[in-house]
Amino acid sequence: MKFSKTLFISILAALALSAVSCGDDGKGPVDPTGPDTPGVSEPGNTMVIYEANPKVFASSKSLKAIEERLDEIQDLGVNVIWLMPIQQQGSKNAVGSPYCIRDFKAVNSSYGTMDDLKSLVKKAHSMDMKVILDWIANHTSWDNVWISEHPDWYTKDANGNIMSPAGMGWNDVADLNFNNKELRAAMTEAMTYWIREADIDGFRCDYADGVPMDYWSEALDAVLALKPDAVLLAEGSELKLLDCGFQMLYGWDFQSKLASLFSGRTTVAKLYEAHENEYKGLAEGKDRLRFSTNHDKAMNESSPISMYKGERGAMAAFVISAYMGGIPLIYSSQEIGYAKTLSFFTTTVMDWDSNPSYTEEYQKVMAAYQESADLRGEEPVLYNTGDLVSIYYKGGLLVTANTSGSAVQVKTPMERAGDKAVNMMTGKSETIPAALNLEAYEYKIWKIEK
Repeated sequence: MKFSKTLFISILAALALSAVSCGDDGKGPVDPTGPDTPGVSEPGNTMVIYEANPKVFASSKSLKAIEERLDEIQDLGVNVIWLMPIQQQGSKNAVGSPYCIRDFKAVNSSYGTMDDLKSLVKKAHSMDMKVILDWIANHTSWDNVWISEHPDWYTKDANGNIMSPAGMGWNDVADLNFNNKELRAAMTEAMTYWIREADIDGFRCDYADGVPMDYWSEALDAVLALKPDAVLLAEGSELKLLDCGFQMLYGWDFQSKLASLFSGRTTVAKLYEAHENEYKGLAEGKDRLRFSTNHDKAMNESSPISMYKGERGAMAAFVISAYMGGIPLIYSSQEIGYAKTLSFFTTTVMDWDSNPSYTEEYQKVMAAYQESADLRGEEPVLYNTGDLVSIYYKGGLLVTANTSGSAVQVKTPMERAGDKAVNMMTGKSETIPAALNLEAYEYKIWKIEK
Protein backbone atom coordinates (compact mmCIF):
# COMPACT_ATOMS: atom_id res chain seq x y z
CA MET A 1 0.00 0.00 0.00
CA LYS A 2 1.58 3.25 -1.11
CA PHE A 3 0.53 6.86 -0.74
CA SER A 4 1.20 10.29 -2.17
CA LYS A 5 4.52 11.02 -0.52
CA THR A 6 5.79 14.48 -1.37
CA LEU A 7 3.54 16.63 0.76
CA PHE A 8 5.08 18.47 3.67
CA ILE A 9 4.19 21.33 5.97
CA SER A 10 5.20 24.80 4.78
CA ILE A 11 7.53 27.00 6.76
CA LEU A 12 6.39 30.59 6.94
CA ALA A 13 7.53 32.42 3.82
CA ALA A 14 9.22 35.10 5.84
CA LEU A 15 11.49 32.56 7.51
CA ALA A 16 12.42 30.99 4.22
CA LEU A 17 13.19 34.33 2.63
CA SER A 18 15.23 35.36 5.64
CA ALA A 19 17.23 32.13 5.44
CA VAL A 20 17.93 32.47 1.75
CA SER A 21 19.08 36.04 2.24
CA CYS A 22 21.91 34.73 4.39
CA GLY A 23 23.71 33.72 1.20
CA ASP A 24 22.98 29.98 0.87
CA ASP A 25 21.17 28.57 -2.15
CA GLY A 26 19.22 26.20 0.11
CA LYS A 27 20.27 23.00 -1.64
CA GLY A 28 21.36 19.96 0.31
CA PRO A 29 25.13 20.15 0.86
CA VAL A 30 25.81 16.43 0.64
CA ASP A 31 26.43 14.39 -2.51
CA PRO A 32 25.14 16.62 -5.32
CA THR A 33 24.64 13.53 -7.49
CA GLY A 34 22.27 11.99 -4.93
CA PRO A 35 18.50 12.44 -4.68
CA ASP A 36 17.19 15.92 -4.02
CA THR A 37 16.04 16.77 -0.53
CA PRO A 38 12.23 16.40 -0.41
CA GLY A 39 10.66 19.79 -0.94
CA VAL A 40 7.79 21.77 0.50
CA SER A 41 4.38 21.53 -1.12
CA GLU A 42 0.84 22.63 -0.41
CA PRO A 43 -1.55 22.28 1.29
CA GLY A 44 0.86 21.43 4.08
CA ASN A 45 -1.45 19.24 6.15
CA THR A 46 -0.13 15.79 5.29
CA MET A 47 2.97 15.60 7.44
CA VAL A 48 3.17 12.38 9.46
CA ILE A 49 6.16 11.83 11.75
CA TYR A 50 7.51 8.43 12.74
CA GLU A 51 9.59 8.43 15.93
CA ALA A 52 12.26 5.80 15.33
CA ASN A 53 13.81 4.45 18.52
CA PRO A 54 17.03 2.72 17.34
CA LYS A 55 16.90 0.33 20.31
CA VAL A 56 13.76 -1.38 19.02
CA PHE A 57 15.12 -2.08 15.54
CA ALA A 58 18.28 -4.07 16.25
CA SER A 59 20.76 -4.82 19.02
CA SER A 60 23.52 -3.44 16.76
CA LYS A 61 23.72 -1.63 13.43
CA SER A 62 20.26 -0.23 14.02
CA LEU A 63 20.68 2.56 11.46
CA LYS A 64 20.93 -0.11 8.79
CA ALA A 65 17.94 -1.89 10.32
CA ILE A 66 15.87 1.31 10.13
CA GLU A 67 16.94 1.82 6.52
CA GLU A 68 15.82 -1.72 5.71
CA ARG A 69 12.35 -0.94 7.07
CA LEU A 70 11.80 2.35 5.24
CA ASP A 71 9.21 0.78 2.92
CA GLU A 72 7.18 -0.51 5.87
CA ILE A 73 7.49 2.83 7.67
CA GLN A 74 6.32 4.67 4.58
CA ASP A 75 3.37 2.31 4.31
CA LEU A 76 2.10 3.96 7.51
CA GLY A 77 1.65 7.22 5.62
CA VAL A 78 4.91 8.57 7.05
CA ASN A 79 6.95 11.25 5.32
CA VAL A 80 9.20 12.43 8.17
CA ILE A 81 11.39 10.09 10.22
CA TRP A 82 12.56 11.37 13.59
CA LEU A 83 15.61 9.49 14.80
CA MET A 84 15.88 9.47 18.58
CA PRO A 85 19.40 10.45 19.73
CA ILE A 86 22.02 8.73 17.61
CA GLN A 87 25.01 10.61 19.04
CA GLN A 88 27.66 9.03 21.21
CA GLN A 89 26.35 8.47 24.75
CA GLY A 90 28.19 9.30 27.93
CA SER A 91 29.16 6.70 30.52
CA LYS A 92 30.24 8.73 33.56
CA ASN A 93 27.38 8.92 36.10
CA ALA A 94 25.18 7.55 33.32
CA VAL A 95 21.92 5.63 33.65
CA GLY A 96 21.70 4.50 30.03
CA SER A 97 19.80 7.46 28.65
CA PRO A 98 20.44 8.30 24.99
CA TYR A 99 19.75 11.94 25.97
CA CYS A 100 23.12 12.00 27.78
CA ILE A 101 25.46 13.12 24.98
CA ARG A 102 29.23 12.64 25.12
CA ASP A 103 30.02 13.87 21.61
CA PHE A 104 27.54 15.99 19.67
CA LYS A 105 29.31 15.25 16.38
CA ALA A 106 29.79 11.48 16.58
CA VAL A 107 27.45 8.60 15.76
CA ASN A 108 26.88 6.07 18.55
CA SER A 109 29.06 3.19 17.36
CA SER A 110 26.54 0.61 18.53
CA TYR A 111 24.07 2.07 16.03
CA GLY A 112 26.50 2.22 13.11
CA THR A 113 28.65 4.79 11.36
CA MET A 114 28.29 8.18 9.71
CA ASP A 115 28.24 6.37 6.37
CA ASP A 116 25.30 4.29 7.63
CA LEU A 117 23.44 7.47 8.53
CA LYS A 118 24.20 9.03 5.15
CA SER A 119 22.93 5.89 3.45
CA LEU A 120 19.70 5.99 5.45
CA VAL A 121 19.14 9.66 4.63
CA LYS A 122 19.92 9.17 0.95
CA LYS A 123 17.46 6.30 0.64
CA ALA A 124 14.79 8.23 2.55
CA HIS A 125 15.25 11.21 0.23
CA SER A 126 14.90 8.95 -2.80
CA MET A 127 11.51 7.97 -1.36
CA ASP A 128 10.48 11.61 -0.75
CA MET A 129 10.86 11.23 3.01
CA LYS A 130 12.71 13.56 5.36
CA VAL A 131 14.96 12.58 8.27
CA ILE A 132 15.29 14.71 11.40
CA LEU A 133 17.48 14.22 14.45
CA ASP A 134 16.73 14.51 18.14
CA TRP A 135 18.77 17.44 19.46
CA ILE A 136 19.71 17.90 23.11
CA ALA A 137 20.97 21.44 23.65
CA ASN A 138 20.29 21.89 27.36
CA HIS A 139 22.99 19.61 28.81
CA THR A 140 25.80 17.13 28.16
CA SER A 141 27.13 13.98 29.75
CA TRP A 142 29.69 14.29 32.54
CA ASP A 143 32.40 12.85 30.28
CA ASN A 144 31.76 15.22 27.38
CA VAL A 145 35.08 16.81 26.36
CA TRP A 146 33.56 20.25 26.98
CA ILE A 147 33.62 19.52 30.73
CA SER A 148 37.44 19.49 30.82
CA GLU A 149 38.19 21.86 27.96
CA HIS A 150 35.50 24.48 28.57
CA PRO A 151 34.23 24.30 32.17
CA ASP A 152 33.06 27.91 31.83
CA TRP A 153 30.41 26.67 29.39
CA TYR A 154 28.50 25.06 32.27
CA THR A 155 26.22 26.27 35.05
CA LYS A 156 27.94 26.22 38.46
CA ASP A 157 26.75 26.29 42.05
CA ALA A 158 27.89 28.72 44.76
CA ASN A 159 31.02 26.64 45.32
CA GLY A 160 32.03 26.71 41.66
CA ASN A 161 30.98 23.12 40.94
CA ILE A 162 29.29 22.22 37.66
CA MET A 163 25.62 21.42 38.27
CA SER A 164 22.98 19.12 36.88
CA PRO A 165 19.88 20.92 35.56
CA ALA A 166 18.25 22.41 38.64
CA GLY A 167 15.10 20.75 39.93
CA MET A 168 14.89 18.12 37.19
CA GLY A 169 16.49 15.09 38.87
CA TRP A 170 18.69 14.50 35.82
CA ASN A 171 21.88 13.69 37.72
CA ASP A 172 23.43 11.90 34.75
CA VAL A 173 23.91 15.18 32.86
CA ALA A 174 25.59 18.56 33.35
CA ASP A 175 23.73 21.83 32.73
CA LEU A 176 25.00 24.18 30.01
CA ASN A 177 25.24 27.95 30.53
CA PHE A 178 23.88 29.79 27.51
CA ASN A 179 25.13 33.11 28.80
CA ASN A 180 28.44 32.02 27.29
CA LYS A 181 28.77 33.17 23.67
CA GLU A 182 31.41 30.56 22.85
CA LEU A 183 29.07 27.79 23.97
CA ARG A 184 26.31 29.17 21.78
CA ALA A 185 28.60 29.19 18.75
CA ALA A 186 29.84 25.66 19.44
CA MET A 187 26.31 24.29 19.91
CA THR A 188 25.09 25.86 16.68
CA GLU A 189 28.14 24.63 14.81
CA ALA A 190 27.47 21.10 16.09
CA MET A 191 23.82 21.34 15.08
CA THR A 192 24.54 22.48 11.54
CA TYR A 193 27.31 19.87 11.24
CA TRP A 194 24.69 17.18 10.70
CA ILE A 195 23.11 19.12 7.85
CA ARG A 196 26.46 19.74 6.18
CA GLU A 197 27.77 16.20 6.66
CA ALA A 198 24.69 13.97 6.48
CA ASP A 199 22.04 16.16 4.77
CA ILE A 200 19.75 15.95 7.79
CA ASP A 201 16.42 17.73 7.26
CA GLY A 202 15.79 19.29 10.66
CA PHE A 203 15.51 18.62 14.36
CA ARG A 204 13.22 17.66 17.19
CA CYS A 205 14.66 19.76 20.02
CA ASP A 206 14.52 18.15 23.45
CA TYR A 207 13.36 20.19 26.46
CA ALA A 208 13.21 23.31 24.31
CA ASP A 209 11.65 25.33 27.13
CA GLY A 210 14.90 24.97 29.10
CA VAL A 211 17.05 26.76 26.52
CA PRO A 212 16.93 30.57 26.11
CA MET A 213 14.61 31.77 23.37
CA ASP A 214 17.19 34.13 21.89
CA TYR A 215 19.57 31.21 21.47
CA TRP A 216 16.97 29.24 19.52
CA SER A 217 16.50 32.23 17.23
CA GLU A 218 20.24 32.27 16.50
CA ALA A 219 20.52 28.52 16.02
CA LEU A 220 17.43 28.09 13.87
CA ASP A 221 18.45 30.99 11.65
CA ALA A 222 21.67 29.06 10.98
CA VAL A 223 19.73 25.84 10.32
CA LEU A 224 17.32 27.57 7.97
CA ALA A 225 20.21 29.18 6.10
CA LEU A 226 21.31 25.68 5.14
CA LYS A 227 17.84 24.12 4.88
CA PRO A 228 15.09 26.68 4.27
CA ASP A 229 12.49 23.90 4.41
CA ALA A 230 13.86 22.25 7.55
CA VAL A 231 11.41 20.50 9.87
CA LEU A 232 11.71 22.10 13.32
CA LEU A 233 9.81 20.56 16.23
CA ALA A 234 10.10 21.86 19.80
CA GLU A 235 9.46 19.60 22.74
CA GLY A 236 7.99 22.49 24.64
CA SER A 237 4.86 24.41 25.51
CA GLU A 238 5.97 28.07 25.34
CA LEU A 239 4.31 29.79 22.39
CA LYS A 240 7.36 32.05 22.15
CA LEU A 241 9.25 29.09 20.71
CA LEU A 242 7.21 29.50 17.54
CA ASP A 243 8.58 33.02 17.15
CA CYS A 244 12.12 31.58 17.16
CA GLY A 245 11.65 29.51 14.01
CA PHE A 246 10.03 26.34 15.31
CA GLN A 247 6.99 25.19 13.35
CA MET A 248 5.52 22.81 15.91
CA LEU A 249 5.04 22.42 19.65
CA TYR A 250 4.04 19.33 21.55
CA GLY A 251 0.39 18.69 22.39
CA TRP A 252 1.01 17.41 25.91
CA ASP A 253 -2.30 18.52 27.42
CA PHE A 254 -4.31 16.95 24.60
CA GLN A 255 -2.59 13.60 25.14
CA SER A 256 -3.09 13.81 28.88
CA LYS A 257 -6.81 14.48 28.46
CA LEU A 258 -7.04 11.70 25.87
CA ALA A 259 -5.59 9.15 28.30
CA SER A 260 -7.85 10.42 31.08
CA LEU A 261 -10.87 10.12 28.81
CA PHE A 262 -10.23 6.44 28.10
CA SER A 263 -9.71 5.87 31.82
CA GLY A 264 -13.08 7.42 32.62
CA ARG A 265 -11.52 10.33 34.52
CA THR A 266 -12.64 13.11 32.19
CA THR A 267 -15.11 13.83 29.41
CA VAL A 268 -15.10 14.40 25.68
CA ALA A 269 -15.90 18.07 26.36
CA LYS A 270 -12.64 18.43 28.33
CA LEU A 271 -10.72 16.85 25.46
CA TYR A 272 -12.26 19.37 23.06
CA GLU A 273 -11.32 22.17 25.45
CA ALA A 274 -7.71 20.96 25.47
CA HIS A 275 -7.68 20.92 21.67
CA GLU A 276 -9.02 24.45 21.41
CA ASN A 277 -6.69 25.80 24.09
CA GLU A 278 -3.63 24.33 22.35
CA TYR A 279 -4.51 26.20 19.17
CA LYS A 280 -5.22 29.57 20.77
CA GLY A 281 -2.58 32.10 19.73
CA LEU A 282 -0.95 29.91 17.06
CA ALA A 283 -0.03 31.87 13.97
CA GLU A 284 -0.84 30.58 10.51
CA GLY A 285 1.65 27.92 9.45
CA LYS A 286 2.34 26.79 13.03
CA ASP A 287 1.02 23.56 14.48
CA ARG A 288 0.93 21.01 17.29
CA LEU A 289 2.36 17.51 17.40
CA ARG A 290 -0.46 15.11 18.21
CA PHE A 291 0.18 11.69 19.69
CA SER A 292 -1.48 8.99 21.74
CA THR A 293 1.92 7.75 22.92
CA ASN A 294 5.64 8.53 22.56
CA HIS A 295 8.90 7.35 24.09
CA ASP A 296 8.30 9.13 27.40
CA LYS A 297 4.76 7.82 27.82
CA ALA A 298 5.64 4.28 26.77
CA MET A 299 8.48 4.16 29.28
CA ASN A 300 7.34 6.19 32.26
CA GLU A 301 3.63 5.35 32.30
CA SER A 302 2.47 2.39 30.22
CA SER A 303 2.10 1.05 26.72
CA PRO A 304 -0.74 2.47 24.63
CA ILE A 305 -2.45 -0.92 24.92
CA SER A 306 -2.60 -0.53 28.69
CA MET A 307 -3.23 3.22 28.68
CA TYR A 308 -6.23 2.96 26.34
CA LYS A 309 -7.66 -0.33 27.63
CA GLY A 310 -6.61 -2.73 24.90
CA GLU A 311 -5.86 -2.81 21.20
CA ARG A 312 -9.27 -1.43 20.20
CA GLY A 313 -9.02 1.46 22.62
CA ALA A 314 -5.47 2.23 21.52
CA MET A 315 -6.57 2.35 17.88
CA ALA A 316 -9.56 4.59 18.64
CA ALA A 317 -7.31 6.93 20.66
CA PHE A 318 -4.84 7.12 17.78
CA VAL A 319 -7.61 7.97 15.30
CA ILE A 320 -8.84 10.79 17.54
CA SER A 321 -5.32 12.18 17.96
CA ALA A 322 -4.46 11.91 14.26
CA TYR A 323 -7.59 13.33 12.69
CA MET A 324 -8.78 16.12 14.99
CA GLY A 325 -5.87 18.38 14.10
CA GLY A 326 -2.12 18.77 14.25
CA ILE A 327 0.76 16.65 13.00
CA PRO A 328 0.28 12.93 13.77
CA LEU A 329 3.10 11.02 15.46
CA ILE A 330 3.60 7.26 15.36
CA TYR A 331 6.07 5.86 17.89
CA SER A 332 7.95 2.80 16.67
CA SER A 333 6.22 -0.19 18.32
CA GLN A 334 2.66 1.14 18.51
CA GLU A 335 1.87 -0.07 14.99
CA ILE A 336 2.21 -3.68 16.20
CA GLY A 337 0.34 -3.08 19.44
CA TYR A 338 3.33 -3.69 21.68
CA ALA A 339 1.68 -4.26 25.03
CA LYS A 340 4.50 -3.78 27.54
CA THR A 341 6.21 -0.76 29.02
CA LEU A 342 9.10 0.07 26.70
CA SER A 343 12.29 1.58 28.10
CA PHE A 344 14.35 3.56 25.61
CA PHE A 345 17.37 3.09 27.90
CA THR A 346 17.67 -0.58 26.95
CA THR A 347 17.38 -2.63 23.77
CA THR A 348 14.07 -4.40 23.12
CA VAL A 349 13.98 -5.53 19.50
CA MET A 350 10.48 -5.66 18.05
CA ASP A 351 8.99 -8.54 16.08
CA TRP A 352 7.47 -6.40 13.35
CA ASP A 353 5.43 -9.35 12.02
CA SER A 354 3.85 -10.18 15.37
CA ASN A 355 0.48 -8.47 14.77
CA PRO A 356 -0.09 -8.13 11.01
CA SER A 357 -3.80 -7.32 11.13
CA TYR A 358 -3.16 -4.47 13.58
CA THR A 359 -0.36 -3.08 11.41
CA GLU A 360 -2.62 -3.30 8.37
CA GLU A 361 -5.29 -1.33 10.24
CA TYR A 362 -2.76 1.42 10.96
CA GLN A 363 -1.93 1.45 7.25
CA LYS A 364 -5.60 1.82 6.34
CA VAL A 365 -6.18 4.58 8.88
CA MET A 366 -3.21 6.55 7.59
CA ALA A 367 -4.01 5.83 3.94
CA ALA A 368 -7.38 7.45 4.58
CA TYR A 369 -5.59 10.31 6.33
CA GLN A 370 -3.35 11.03 3.36
CA GLU A 371 -6.10 10.53 0.79
CA SER A 372 -8.31 13.07 2.58
CA ALA A 373 -5.58 15.74 2.88
CA ASP A 374 -7.38 18.32 0.78
CA LEU A 375 -10.44 18.09 3.04
CA ARG A 376 -8.69 18.81 6.31
CA GLY A 377 -7.71 22.44 5.90
CA GLU A 378 -10.11 23.96 8.40
CA GLU A 379 -10.80 23.81 12.12
CA PRO A 380 -13.00 20.92 13.25
CA VAL A 381 -16.59 21.34 14.32
CA LEU A 382 -16.63 19.59 17.69
CA TYR A 383 -19.96 18.03 18.70
CA ASN A 384 -20.72 17.56 22.38
CA THR A 385 -22.85 14.41 22.30
CA GLY A 386 -22.21 13.21 25.85
CA ASP A 387 -19.25 12.18 27.93
CA LEU A 388 -18.10 9.13 25.98
CA VAL A 389 -18.36 9.58 22.20
CA SER A 390 -16.18 11.96 20.23
CA ILE A 391 -17.82 13.23 17.03
CA TYR A 392 -16.31 15.96 14.94
CA TYR A 393 -16.53 17.24 11.40
CA LYS A 394 -13.37 18.55 9.75
CA GLY A 395 -13.52 19.65 6.16
CA GLY A 396 -15.37 16.85 4.44
CA LEU A 397 -14.75 14.20 7.09
CA LEU A 398 -17.00 13.04 9.90
CA VAL A 399 -15.01 11.15 12.54
CA THR A 400 -16.63 9.32 15.44
CA ALA A 401 -15.06 7.27 18.22
CA ASN A 402 -16.47 5.50 21.26
CA THR A 403 -13.99 6.03 24.10
CA SER A 404 -15.65 3.55 26.45
CA GLY A 405 -15.49 -0.21 26.87
CA SER A 406 -19.25 -0.60 26.40
CA ALA A 407 -21.51 -0.37 23.37
CA VAL A 408 -23.29 2.98 23.14
CA GLN A 409 -25.95 4.68 21.06
CA VAL A 410 -25.71 8.41 20.42
CA LYS A 411 -27.68 10.81 18.26
CA THR A 412 -25.97 11.96 15.10
CA PRO A 413 -25.54 15.75 14.87
CA MET A 414 -28.65 17.01 13.07
CA GLU A 415 -26.80 18.60 10.14
CA ARG A 416 -24.96 15.35 9.39
CA ALA A 417 -27.81 12.83 9.74
CA GLY A 418 -28.85 11.55 6.33
CA ASP A 419 -25.65 12.63 4.60
CA LYS A 420 -24.31 10.39 1.87
CA ALA A 421 -20.78 9.34 2.71
CA VAL A 422 -17.99 6.93 1.93
CA ASN A 423 -16.68 4.82 4.79
CA MET A 424 -12.94 5.49 4.53
CA MET A 425 -12.04 2.14 6.10
CA THR A 426 -14.20 -0.02 3.83
CA GLY A 427 -14.67 2.13 0.73
CA LYS A 428 -18.42 1.53 0.84
CA SER A 429 -21.05 4.21 0.25
CA GLU A 430 -23.33 4.68 3.24
CA THR A 431 -26.02 6.99 4.56
CA ILE A 432 -25.20 8.52 7.94
CA PRO A 433 -27.94 7.27 10.29
CA ALA A 434 -29.88 9.47 12.71
CA ALA A 435 -28.44 7.48 15.59
CA LEU A 436 -25.02 5.87 15.80
CA ASN A 437 -24.62 2.46 17.39
CA LEU A 438 -20.98 1.98 18.31
CA GLU A 439 -19.39 -1.08 19.85
CA ALA A 440 -16.79 -0.71 22.58
CA TYR A 441 -13.97 1.53 21.28
CA GLU A 442 -15.40 1.47 17.77
CA TYR A 443 -14.53 4.34 15.43
CA LYS A 444 -15.74 5.42 12.00
CA ILE A 445 -14.24 7.78 9.45
CA TRP A 446 -16.65 9.02 6.79
CA LYS A 447 -15.96 11.19 3.77
CA ILE A 448 -19.10 13.22 3.19
CA GLU A 449 -20.18 13.29 -0.45
CA LYS A 450 -21.02 16.76 -1.76
